[in-house]
Amino acid sequence: MKDDLSKLLDFIDTSGLSRRSFLSRTAAFGLTAALGTSLLPGMARAEEPKKGGVLKMGLGGGESTDALDPGLADGPVAFNVNRQWGDTIVNVLPDGTIEPRLAETVASNEDGSVWTFKIREGVKFHDGTDMTVDDVVASMKRHSDENAKSGAFGIMQGISNIKADGGNVVFTLSAGNADLPYLLADYHLIVQPKGGVEDPNKGIGTGPYKLTAAEPGVRYAFEKNKDDWDTTRGHYDGVEIIVINDTTARTSALQSGQVQIINRVDPKVAKLLARAPGVKVTNVAGRGHYVFIMHCNTAPFDNKDLRLALKYAINRQEMVDKILDGYGSIGNDLPVNKAYPLFDETLPQREFSLEKAAEHYKASGHDGSPIEMIVADGAFPGAVDAAALFQQTAKAAGIPLEIKRVPDDGYWSDVWNVKPFCASYWGGRPVQDQMYSTAYLSTADWNDTKFFNPEFDALVLQARSESDQDKRKALYTQIATILWEEGGLICPMFNDWVEAHTEAVAGWFDDPAQELMNGFASAKTWMA
Repeated sequence: MKDDLSKLLDFIDTSGLSRRSFLSRTAAFGLTAALGTSLLPGMARAEEPKKGGVLKMGLGGGESTDALDPGLADGPVAFNVNRQWGDTIVNVLPDGTIEPRLAETVASNEDGSVWTFKIREGVKFHDGTDMTVDDVVASMKRHSDENAKSGAFGIMQGISNIKADGGNVVFTLSAGNADLPYLLADYHLIVQPKGGVEDPNKGIGTGPYKLTAAEPGVRYAFEKNKDDWDTTRGHYDGVEIIVINDTTARTSALQSGQVQIINRVDPKVAKLLARAPGVKVTNVAGRGHYVFIMHCNTAPFDNKDLRLALKYAINRQEMVDKILDGYGSIGNDLPVNKAYPLFDETLPQREFSLEKAAEHYKASGHDGSPIEMIVADGAFPGAVDAAALFQQTAKAAGIPLEIKRVPDDGYWSDVWNVKPFCASYWGGRPVQDQMYSTAYLSTADWNDTKFFNPEFDALVLQARSESDQDKRKALYTQIATILWEEGGLICPMFNDWVEAHTEAVAGWFDDPAQELMNGFASAKTWMA
């Protein structure tokens, strides 16, 4: 065991901590190696970044109800805004490596039930105060409070105690979990002064840019944080985020030079846009997925046969071909795919079947009244067209699906996680535990299908602490099977992140985790 540990520590010191090695080894012994940012893969740059300039980003997915509270970030603009001013204690790099941020080192005991994060010293918040271990503890505890309504509440459920110990933050878990550092990289878990308890909407953090203006649904402005603890990022003098929800307007703004970066390029125009002078279109496959979600506790979706009827009535391949134009892959009514470690590729693919759809619809005993699904352009690129395709195939199966189109503004506050049937999207998460815990545990605040299944909950918790990887994979297969058969998720496709920037932007690299380089485009690129 000692020889094995020495070899692992040598490996960590020289090449960073890989996802696979992390899972296979931390279950056997405590992780005590320091993770140094200078040694992590993917950090070297081919050219020296240039300083200066103001980066303008035109982003879709913002609304007037967006808050600066990182726990409430539920759309693309809110996600990217918070990346400007905030930091988490660790991050996950594109290759699955854990990267230290506000924590310098990570250590665990043998069974992964106690984790210790040494907090970086000399870091200042934007208001000039020192960031302390107590700020980290308070931040983590706030997201563990159900009253905070944090999107990270589900993943914090397995943590029984969070405390300061000198310069460390110690997490004690109810059961061992080798994935904890991945969970704590969640973008909601930004460290704020005193945890943001008094006012989580101040937008004060330790990030590369300081917030100077916030007009939700319109624009946000930032200036460089001259006291930034990380000198390898934040190369611009300032950043401006302009909310442009209309896809055509967003694309035009890029081509005309009004903005240098846009998100959510419509796959149907991506190839054409790529031919425009001075424009670079990028796409990267990952864990993001476009979905239609049903509340399992609300009629008529509380009927399993009706849910199955709708699942069989959707033509997944047609959607990938027509909506994604090939920039993605078919889904299987699960929030995980082969991009996740321990994914079981032998799970059966649910096929499009009008016969089975009609059979289950008849078995449901539904009265034939219209089944309303709410959709907006901002739910995901091509959402309205996808809903129309779904309506056509459902009609062919005798299912009276009715589409209600609503404005983008207010969609994420008034429709998603509120109405019983709507279109949505998920960015995915680094590990299966985080995806399931965030969106499908009965206790999760973002359980947007209102899926309450005690057996499922117990298996998710059991998988967290299972050290044998074959047994853990088998547990995830059971978890997926329950959700596949019983859940309210219709997942027709996993999307590529399709984005574009002008030649004025240098230093771009692909990151499968989330859009715009996992939200770090402004922090890690520079003016060419």
